[in-house]
Amino acid sequence: MSLKKDKQKVLGEVFDDERVRSFLNYQPPAGVDGDFHLLEKAYRGMNLDNFATFLQFFKQAGHNLDATNPEGKTLV
Repeated sequence: MSLKKDKQKVLGEVFDDERVRSFLNYQPPAGVDGDFHLLEKAYRGMNLDNFATFLQFFKQAGHNLDATNPEGKTLV
């Protein structure tokens, strides 16, 4: 039995500053640090250049780069 992917990878999506900033609006699931959730969501959803831009906006907004997941690990 083979598993079918539920979505295709989107390549070449345009991330202007507004789109990058929109990743600051995600709400975390219960029990997950909000800042960690934002970092992980952006890391998984952006290419490297867009993620670097996101990190600038993230820091400017006063978010915590050292946020941890429920297991106590940072994104790094």
